[in-house]
Amino acid sequence: MSTINRELQILKYVLLDLLSAMLAWTSFFIWRKYIIDPSILERVSEVATDTNLYIGLTIIPLFWLFSYYIGGTYRRIYHKSRLKELGQTLLITLIGVTIIFFVLILDDIIISYKSYYRSFFTLFTFHFGFTYFFRLTLTSITNHKIHTRKIGFNTLIVGSNGNAIDIFQQIENQEKSTGQIFRGFVNVYPYKKYKLEKHLPYFGFYKDLNKIIREHKIEEIIIATEKSENDIVENIISELEDTNIIIKIIPKMHDIFFGSVRMGAIFETPLIQISPRTMPVWQQSLKRFIDIVASIVAIILLSPIYIACAIGVKLSSTGPIIFSQERIGIRGSSFRMHKFRSMYENAEKGTPQLSSDNDPRITKFGLIMRKTRMDELPQFFTVLKGDMSIVGPRPERQYFIDLIVERAPHYRMLQRIKPGITSWGQVKYGYASDVDEMVTRLKYDILYLENMSIAMDFKILIYTAIIVLQGRGK
Repeated sequence: MSTINRELQILKYVLLDLLSAMLAWTSFFIWRKYIIDPSILERVSEVATDTNLYIGLTIIPLFWLFSYYIGGTYRRIYHKSRLKELGQTLLITLIGVTIIFFVLILDDIIISYKSYYRSFFTLFTFHFGFTYFFRLTLTSITNHKIHTRKIGFNTLIVGSNGNAIDIFQQIENQEKSTGQIFRGFVNVYPYKKYKLEKHLPYFGFYKDLNKIIREHKIEEIIIATEKSENDIVENIISELEDTNIIIKIIPKMHDIFFGSVRMGAIFETPLIQISPRTMPVWQQSLKRFIDIVASIVAIILLSPIYIACAIGVKLSSTGPIIFSQERIGIRGSSFRMHKFRSMYENAEKGTPQLSSDNDPRITKFGLIMRKTRMDELPQFFTVLKGDMSIVGPRPERQYFIDLIVERAPHYRMLQRIKPGITSWGQVKYGYASDVDEMVTRLKYDILYLENMSIAMDFKILIYTAIIVLQGRGK
């Protein structure tokens, strides 16, 4: 069994989608010409030399690729379900054809109002027919290779005894493979002997998961711990929060009773997949689009305030206007966060410190900026760069992350997403003055993580605006 090449598979889908869009548009263009003038078939050269055909062949396919990208078509490219892909293709085609129809076709030559509906249905049929035919063919070929164990995903088992052996043997003996290529296992608690060692190589302790994943190019992890080890499962998942791999866990009977187990295929071994996605793919794409547009608008409209803050910082104390500091972002990556300096120069030496009420390190002008959150304005540039989002948990320094994780290991869950300028926790608490407040604020950031949506972002932005206008920032 060989591993997979995601880039090549994505390229195949993209090229087939481009071909489908071009075939659909050409077919529709010829059909439209024929409906208006049936004799056009005798003058095919007129169609071939029509500049509108080539304008459409240039713009329309790019529009479709953008739509598929927004819809998440090219994510998890090797984990496609033909049934789900049918629904996804139908929905995106319906939306896309509606947009094309109203932008490009509605003002075109019409014979009667019935021709509107016929044109819409014809374009939909051509586009969906070509697109889904090619996708179904490619997905079926790929699934066949997975089922027959020709390709697969490097998989690691977390667990070492009875449950781990059971799940290993069940998956290995499946009538149709689900693609797992077992590379090895890690233990949760130390034992004199690991039963799974007879079948798979031992890679070490679960605390070293991140290193093991990188070294062995692991793509999936199956947590198969014993009942006596269940108390450590939360820590295992926390260790994996800054990775982008698929995590599956063997279900307990109460999971089945409460409907947590959802099967995607008849022959698969029942496993609960812990989804790394916190919001639908199209909302993730829309969130990024809003971040870019809103940041550009904010930088332009607030430019007088940027200038005023820069002058105020310079006049209030000696030192640079902008204060930069390394923070930790998505998947544990570091980046430089920029703010208008609100403290005296060299206010922090030695051990990192948090600001507090009546902090003598804060300048008088800095206090005004903090109350109105104006010191955060330079972060719109960081949002444009892509290191931050407008709404998301506040980024912290590694020093404080280590302190928080000692008391709340689930803090690592926040590293699934980009940090933000404002957040639910920031609205509730503002700047945390100690680790206790950080841990308390964490509850609201976790709630945001589990309820992420564009609507939630707008609510947080509204409350942030109210705080800024009232000067209640902490």
